[in-house]
Amino acid sequence: MPLKTRNLKFIISLLSLLMFVGIIQAQEIIEDKPIEAEKEIEEKANDSTSAFKPVKVDGVAGVVGDYIVLNSDIDKEFLQLQASGVDTKNITRCQLFGKLLENKLYAHHAIQDSILVSDAEVRNNVEYQIQQFLAQVNGDMDRLLSIYNKESEESLRDEMFKTNKDMMLSQRMQAKVIEEIEITPEEVRQFFNKIPKEDRPNFGTELKVAQIVVEPKVSEEEKQRVINQLKQFKADVEENGASFRSKVILYGQDPGIKQSGYKYTLNRKKPRMVKEFREAAFSLQEGEVSEPFETDFGFHIVYCEKIRGQEYDVSHVLLIPEVSSEAVIEAKEKLEKVRQQIVDGEITFAEAAKEISDDSVTRLDGGQLINPETQDYNFELTRMDPELYSQIQDLKDGEVSQVVGETDRSNKLKFKILTVSDRVEDHEADYARDFLKIKELALNEKKIKAIEDWQAEKIDDTYIKITGNMRACEFSSNWLKK
Repeated sequence: MPLKTRNLKFIISLLSLLMFVGIIQAQEIIEDKPIEAEKEIEEKANDSTSAFKPVKVDGVAGVVGDYIVLNSDIDKEFLQLQASGVDTKNITRCQLFGKLLENKLYAHHAIQDSILVSDAEVRNNVEYQIQQFLAQVNGDMDRLLSIYNKESEESLRDEMFKTNKDMMLSQRMQAKVIEEIEITPEEVRQFFNKIPKEDRPNFGTELKVAQIVVEPKVSEEEKQRVINQLKQFKADVEENGASFRSKVILYGQDPGIKQSGYKYTLNRKKPRMVKEFREAAFSLQEGEVSEPFETDFGFHIVYCEKIRGQEYDVSHVLLIPEVSSEAVIEAKEKLEKVRQQIVDGEITFAEAAKEISDDSVTRLDGGQLINPETQDYNFELTRMDPELYSQIQDLKDGEVSQVVGETDRSNKLKFKILTVSDRVEDHEADYARDFLKIKELALNEKKIKAIEDWQAEKIDDTYIKITGNMRACEFSSNWLKK
């Protein structure tokens, strides 16, 4: 009896599979076997004069363009999902097989459409994965090789390189399909009106959040000490032939550079890193070291290792100036005094934010935070950043929090106070109030429809072969070309 299945996009959100934020997560390594190898096995098996002896080989489940999917690939996909914490109890082999077919279809047409993935990008992803894998086995490379049944680190990296490249091609093809899709207000209205009232979505409690931030100040003497140390490193490399990498390893305070193999690959056409860092890096020739410069993260010197057209392999030493205990106390006391003035009604929260807040993004807007998902001021409690939620969950409208300390993404200590306003409890979707959320739902539906249409067209145009018991699957897409 055929196994009825909807494609895996009905088990795992399709749109979440389309988004690629730049960092590839650790995954089981699955190598694409060339079609030629399959043909060679079949030819030898049918040749009575061949010395080929029958052995148990991995069965081919399907072929999509220049890619094949083996039965063992489906097994490995199960293991990968389980290792990621996904409950696979209700996921069938047919559903996973459909997902693999989709991935191969995207990768195949990415090549046909001349979508490029640079080797440098792939190497960066591989290096990140290697570091993540090693962290799970306490840095034991031999154990890692044993787990992935590889004889050498080189063979492991080669296989990971191919797997990552195919995966990135697939993701970029998916992104290209939906990159130009937009939606008009009229389409949003039609989308909302066609939803029966009893089926309209409910949105959780929403509110607005504002903050005032005060940072402990670094003394000018401490800044100069750090600059002088970086100038010493530069001179030691340029005049004494010292290793720049050794400076990075011994003194650098960038927590992410080790994961990337102590270097970053920058592309002039694809902005990465903050503006000051890019400007310093792109001004260098191979082998040059920059002068010290400052960013929000601290002070840097950058070394240019290699230039390949628009791509620069660079390394850097980051030093973060130390903040004195006196400066920390002064910053906290300053904010506590302002908080009391707000509570006493001597100044409004918005006025205080404009006057003393060190957060340049929110200061001029009275401290109002912008929701990064919706780009408006409203935050839904159930979707709020957990740390922010913990800081405001007990506040009533207009109440001011106590002074809290936290470290930001550049590892700097900051103090802040928060307040909330305009709270709206759980409610059924309202077109006027919730327009941006409804627009997002409508746009997602339009993207899914575009993807389904693209798949239907490309399946018809692509060589596809489903073999063995996988032909008993009933797919939502026409993989069997009935």
